[in-house]
Amino acid sequence: MIMITVAFLLGLILCLLFGVPYIDFLRKKTIGQYVKDVAPEAHAQKQGTPTTGGIFIISAVIIASVIVLMLAQKLNTDGFIILLTLLFYTIAGFQDDYLKIKGKGNDGLSAKGKLMRQIAIAMLPVLFVMTTNPDAARFAVGHWVFNLHMWFYPIAAVFIITGSSNAYNLTDGLDGLAASTGIFAFIACALLTLYNGHAQAAIISAAVAGALLGFLKFNKPKAQVFMGDTGSLALGGLLGTLAVMGKFEFLLIFIGGVYVLETLSVIIQVACFKMTGKRIFKMSPVHHHFELAGWSEKKIVIVFTAISMLLSVLAVFMGVMYG
Repeated sequence: MIMITVAFLLGLILCLLFGVPYIDFLRKKTIGQYVKDVAPEAHAQKQGTPTTGGIFIISAVIIASVIVLMLAQKLNTDGFIILLTLLFYTIAGFQDDYLKIKGKGNDGLSAKGKLMRQIAIAMLPVLFVMTTNPDAARFAVGHWVFNLHMWFYPIAAVFIITGSSNAYNLTDGLDGLAASTGIFAFIACALLTLYNGHAQAAIISAAVAGALLGFLKFNKPKAQVFMGDTGSLALGGLLGTLAVMGKFEFLLIFIGGVYVLETLSVIIQVACFKMTGKRIFKMSPVHHHFELAGWSEKKIVIVFTAISMLLSVLAVFMGVMYG
């Protein structure tokens, strides 16, 4: 538990240290966010806000994780695979951000191109789990065990990781929302993986939670920087990877409950409009619905963060009591 705390604090400190010079660099190079025309009117003022802040979040996470894993003598293949997956997702997200910045708009990677990258990267941890864990295909919650068989397991596992990556990305639409909800999600991951005997994953999860807390200093309303797809695709992919490698796939539904809600709101909105020509929400993802309903950005972030915290506590309780 001491190393978990050290990883959290080191991730926090490094993110704070890296944030200032990186944001200054972005401002000097005028590397800023381009706001979509369909976004709520209040978002127009966010135009030009520095983006790709995920660079210094992930840098802090990787450095903090490697240092603490080495101190704890836990730097093995498991930790390497998790960090390598995180790095690859970061590169994919940065490609998307770079194309948006270069094109001075919101046309980054094509939807197909982004998805293919996410699937290819997800195969790395999935194949690793399949070759090292004989019970990989077993999804269990307490006494309920579902054997997916090795032919179907990779499909389900890749879906979990890519789905988590996209869901987290959808949530990153308000100042501080993805970061604040992510803090509790990754703390839950740290506790569950530690309880399940995956010390490497626990240390990395704690480093992420600390880095996100540090990032909030720069990302809270009014944000000085956005994490961009560089951060959101990577952190979402990491969340799914931790669930697959830590064998708490079902509990990810609770840990990522806010992200599931955001994704469902988009699916429901699109499906309903195509079938009936009407919309259920004022705008999706659902955080924009509440924004257009008159909620302040700060209120939405506080409420969604509280929900994330409660669901994360529930997930840890279920994991400990019925794991």
